[in-house]
Amino acid sequence: MTITYTLTDESPALATYSFLPIVKAFLKKAKIQVETSDISLSARVLAQFPELLSPAQKVEDALEILGNLVTKPDANLIKTPNISASIPQLKATIKELQDKGYKIPNFPDEPKNAEEKAIREKYQKVLGSAVNPVLRQGNSDRRCTKAVKLYSQKNPYRVVPFDKNSKTRVSYMQSGDFFDNEKAVLIPSATTAKIEFIGSNGTEILKEGLKLEQNEILDATFMSASKLSDFYLKEIESCKKDGTLLSLHLKATMMKVSDPVIFGYAVKAYFKELFESYKEELERLGVNANNGVSELLSKIESSPKKSEILAKYNEILSKSAALSMVNSDKGITNLHVPSDVIVDASMPAMLKNGAKLWDKDGKERDTNALIPDKTYATIYEAVIEDLHKSGTLEPTKLGSVSNVGLMAKKAQEYGSHDKTFIAKEDGTFRIVNEKGEVLLEHKVQKGDIYRANQAKFDAVLNWIDLGVERADITGNHAIFWLDVKRPSNKIMIDLVQKRLKELGKNIEILAPKEACLKSLELIRAGKDVISISGNVLRDYLTDLFPILELGTSAKMLSVVPMLNGGAMFETGAGGSAPKQVEQLVEENHLRWDSLGEFLALQASLEFYGQKNNDKKAKVLASSLDSAIGEWLNNNKAPSRKVGEDDNRTSHFYLSLYFANALANQNDDAELKSHFTQIAKELKDNESKIHQEYLNAQGSKVDLGGYYKLDDEKCNKIMRPSQTFNAILAKI
Repeated sequence: MTITYTLTDESPALATYSFLPIVKAFLKKAKIQVETSDISLSARVLAQFPELLSPAQKVEDALEILGNLVTKPDANLIKTPNISASIPQLKATIKELQDKGYKIPNFPDEPKNAEEKAIREKYQKVLGSAVNPVLRQGNSDRRCTKAVKLYSQKNPYRVVPFDKNSKTRVSYMQSGDFFDNEKAVLIPSATTAKIEFIGSNGTEILKEGLKLEQNEILDATFMSASKLSDFYLKEIESCKKDGTLLSLHLKATMMKVSDPVIFGYAVKAYFKELFESYKEELERLGVNANNGVSELLSKIESSPKKSEILAKYNEILSKSAALSMVNSDKGITNLHVPSDVIVDASMPAMLKNGAKLWDKDGKERDTNALIPDKTYATIYEAVIEDLHKSGTLEPTKLGSVSNVGLMAKKAQEYGSHDKTFIAKEDGTFRIVNEKGEVLLEHKVQKGDIYRANQAKFDAVLNWIDLGVERADITGNHAIFWLDVKRPSNKIMIDLVQKRLKELGKNIEILAPKEACLKSLELIRAGKDVISISGNVLRDYLTDLFPILELGTSAKMLSVVPMLNGGAMFETGAGGSAPKQVEQLVEENHLRWDSLGEFLALQASLEFYGQKNNDKKAKVLASSLDSAIGEWLNNNKAPSRKVGEDDNRTSHFYLSLYFANALANQNDDAELKSHFTQIAKELKDNESKIHQEYLNAQGSKVDLGGYYKLDDEKCNKIMRPSQTFNAILAKI
């Protein structure tokens, strides 16, 4: 068995330049091999076009290789956060690669021929959640370790008090959303199906060869475009009347087909007058509202009507509802780029900030948070209700909410991109099996957003068992977050109840809003809770509660026990990564917190030791656990300010504590002897090494790229202490 460490994007990628040499040095002494695999956005793009690259430029299709690895019983993968690309991010990556001499094609917004269609299909494989469904061949076990929880309670983040007079609210569609229109079926026997659309020109097959297994849950639904537009217009007027900011919260990075379209309808609703008044000109320029206001402003630069359009744009901003801002100083609104406001990160950040966001002047204000689909909007509504009822959440007193999440075999929504379609006209979407039997059917209107989802029976069964196992191990209160009013959930509830009866267990089942309220009640009482949820809720909850409890979701331990016996260890969230990269470039200070990487490495070593009965690996795992505890107790997390400790110094101190722990253990004499000397050298040179890191800060640096970093430049930037590098080379 080897340990595979992924190379990804932005802050996590930069941190890897510093941390991975440390990992390899320490593990080399135990003869544990560490391999790397590049699944960054740029590498994923290049892997699609090997025929257009020179031999020196070609890269392996790492995602395909890892997709094969995770099905094997000896898989041991440490995964850092990667970019789940929106179209604007993809276009920026393509341009950067082209500027570096890679002769890859542009992204065709509207393919005009078969060649452009083939190019777009290749790029579609890279967009959104391209990585996670491939790698997550198991269900998710995500929790806060005891050491992290104790540290966070002793060193809580700055709490912004909640004003019970707050007008902040969550708004969602009252009818016509995905929740209202869902239908589901439990597949009685294995079959193959197709998705087809029946319109004025007959039947069009949208997807063939849909493999369905016995007892698989298949569901389908749609969102009404007309009701979505009406919803937006109503909420814009509501914000104008009560003075709240208008903010839109979606997941355009993961829900890469549906959510950019939902985002585009918001842009067109807010700037309705502009899109109506300049319809022909905007169409001529190729403005796509789904890509946000930033594309509009960029494309009108070449228009003879630029000044008119800009005047109308500014007029609307001044007289319509005030928009929440992503960056007040730069005038970047909530509607600029679809990937700028990601619901699972943006909503918890707002809630912990006294439920306020920022206006164009940088002032904090109450907001109307628009989350059109009520399927998940209600969990955030529950938090606001709880804040009104019980007041500010105090992290020093809160218990912890861990999560067991269904996601194996592309379960549920995150595997739905290839089964999401926009209705080109009024008609009917149908899913038909190989016998010609209609499994699910929906009548739709032009523009409606349709999607289908699957959940394999063995993935669901494993998820239920994992939830039961975690409840048994911890003794914590557990809740299945399932809504009997949602057809797919109703089927799942039947499966859960049957399995619980077989196991002789009794675990509560509640709809998401009620489950959220119950969980908040329990953690306010200092108790720990296990949320057992479907895939999208898994993603949302593993940010919501950690951010409320710890101030960040990056400090969670995330384990994915694979169905075939291997394991993947994920290292936290990358939502703030772009701003951190910007600070590094300007000030050579990286505030990325690598605690997630530390926890993942510790769990990976533990798994390695158990799987191989490897004594040295077990000693490394135990010693690293002690080192992480000491690192937390000594508060060696990165500071946000230049001239103070950052990501690189945090790695040095973990190394010092790791070496000390290995020197002080008595289970392996060889490791003890070797690391006694290393620990002494690190301690003797602590001040010198620390100063070398601090001396490197304070000036601009050149990374040689953003989406494709320059290895030589980044190694120099992220490893500026020659003293530490020299000691590391001796291990």
